[in-house]
Amino acid sequence: MEPSKRPLSPHLQIYKPQITSILSISHRIAGVALAVGTLLLTWWIMAAATGPAAFQTVRAVIGSPIGYLLLFGWSFALFYHMANGVRHLMWDTGHGLDIKQAELAGKVVVGAAGVLTLIAWIAGLTVMGGR
Repeated sequence: MEPSKRPLSPHLQIYKPQITSILSISHRIAGVALAVGTLLLTWWIMAAATGPAAFQTVRAVIGSPIGYLLLFGWSFALFYHMANGVRHLMWDTGHGLDIKQAELAGKVVVGAAGVLTLIAWIAGLTVMGGR
């Protein structure tokens, strides 16, 4: 038998990206971002245990514009990963598997992650006095 010249599985160039596939990839990226962001949290805790000089260094990094951007991204990844995890739990129960429902749930996940991130940051900045 002559081997087939077609690909063994569908390729990304053949299929148009759908919201469900984009959200699936984003879920994995958010998980990696959370793991990497946890290193920053670990650095902060270790610096607090080490002494004032080390802690001030971490505070300077986290308090910089780039630090705030990293924290904002990390918090969005946290809420996105959580909301998408809830969506997956719904699917595990057999709910929301219809294409229209899955697309709507995906949009709700992104919206919920954005709203929860903003609420957390507004509440945090309010408690900190805008520092």
